[in-house]
Amino acid sequence: MTESGSQTPIAWRLASLVKLEHTLFALPFAYVGALLAFRSASVLPGWRELVWITLAMVGARSLAMAINRVVDREIDARNPRTAGRELPSGRLELWQVLVFCLAALALLVLATFRLAHVVRYLWPLPVAAFVIYPYLKRATWLCHLWLGATIGLAPLAAWLAVGRPLNPAPFALWIGVGSWVAGFDLLYGLFDLEFDREQRLRSFAARFGVPATFWAARALHLITVVALAVAGIVGDAGIIWGIGVAAVAALLLYEHLIVRPSDLRRLDAAFFTVNGVIAVVFLVFAVIDAAV
Repeated sequence: MTESGSQTPIAWRLASLVKLEHTLFALPFAYVGALLAFRSASVLPGWRELVWITLAMVGARSLAMAINRVVDREIDARNPRTAGRELPSGRLELWQVLVFCLAALALLVLATFRLAHVVRYLWPLPVAAFVIYPYLKRATWLCHLWLGATIGLAPLAAWLAVGRPLNPAPFALWIGVGSWVAGFDLLYGLFDLEFDREQRLRSFAARFGVPATFWAARALHLITVVALAVAGIVGDAGIIWGIGVAAVAALLLYEHLIVRPSDLRRLDAAFFTVNGVIAVVFLVFAVIDAAV
């Protein structure tokens, strides 16, 4: 382990490993799912339910990222962009990350047993998806859609977690969030385009090229806007929900305006900053819509 790594508290190294701050992408949409689940009953989910949903999301996302880092550690070591990550750089040992995986899994399972009865039987499904993802991206460019479908489970899982009867609304949210994630993951793949081609990794960009990647991301983000609108309609949301969908559409448009196939200089801002803003902004509109 490097000297600088040994001087950093292990908790900070683990948080950096899983990019804990990126929980901001999916967690707001989990809250949205819980809020919309109660919309027709004109009540809000309780604080207890929201706390356990939060812990379940933190556990699930931490587990997913840690598994990805473990499986990809040798690839990360060969990639100049990722060689400084905690495992390839030696700032964390493999056994430490594996113990962290077990702790994250325990948190996820504990949280499911504090929520609606049905979710305690369903937690193996996302965990299986987490394990499959890093291997899938070695075999097919469809890995982006798999990632989207996996993260997109957040609002559907939250809907189930608060014990409300299912209807088409949470499935529309799943499609909307899944398309959003898959779309920006397509763009994220552009960071490693040349490396992926050299290593024969199967990203969409490596298979189809930069222009096709942008068109695919635009199509997926169009689906996002439509699906969020449909979720509001079938979920009895109000006009403020619709304004929130319009805000998401505007932010996605901005994201695609600042990054073009011929100019990738602002790709980092488009991926990290704009998408974090999208999740928080839509949650704010969903909260206001549920409260009025």
